Amino acid sequence: MTSFTLPHELHGTGAHKVFAVHGWFADRSAYGGVLPDLDRTEFTYALVDLRGYGDAKSAVGAYTTTEAALDLVELAGRLGWERFSVVGHSMGGAVGQRLLAVAPHRLRRLVGVSPVPASGLDLPPEQWELFADAAHKPENRRAIIDITTGGHRPAAWLDRMVARSLAVSDQKAFRAWLDSWAGEDFHRQVEGSLVPALAVAGALDPALSADLLRRTWMTWYPRAELHDLTAAGHYPMDETPLELIRVAEDFLRADGPHEGEQA
Repeated sequence: MTSFTLPHELHGTGAHKVFAVHGWFADRSAYGGVLPDLDRTEFTYALVDLRGYGDAKSAVGAYTTTEAALDLVELAGRLGWERFSVVGHSMGGAVGQRLLAVAPHRLRRLVGVSPVPASGLDLPPEQWELFADAAHKPENRRAIIDITTGGHRPAAWLDRMVARSLAVSDQKAFRAWLDSWAGEDFHRQVEGSLVPALAVAGALDPALSADLLRRTWMTWYPRAELHDLTAAGHYPMDETPLELIRVAEDFLRADGPHEGEQA
């Protein structure tokens, strides 16, 4: 069987290697809003496309967080990255937490941006239908984006986000991913991990709120931190990019100039 390598693009030349993993609604272009202002001297960022998205839109797979975590480990090997940090948005935050289970010794630091908890997301039946049907209903994708940004964003931005989501995701993969990130509970496999883990919440996001992260992320990880972005919803890369960069890179930078060692 031919091994699969995640499509990716590299930015920066820094010694601290960082994977940036997108969420359910986008490919690696989700990080377009922060790219111009990243610290490319201290960090090297690899922006990836998960299976079913972007340049991996036609890639077959199970479309699970476990598979994605193993794909990241495989890519790290190809890049020669012995240890690395991960910034993961939403579903990508769940992928980052899977790495705590499959390759904890490889992970320096973890930043979850509006991260789905490792326990999944318990959606009531009507919300599950809204999310499940978003695979083939653009209006559902628009409603989800609007709700999770507090109803504060302009119509043109909502329309653009939906158009991008439809263009960069495979419909069947999109639907399959939901069963993994929302339906799988693996928190007992990662509970107690000593990898430093920052959760960044958007105050306008009612779905993945700071309160939810206090009950999950902050409870499970002894070296966890939480930062609430007061002006952001679920998409701080678009909504408050400069504040997100400052918070995330300050946290990553705290690992020091050397390849950090897990306590």
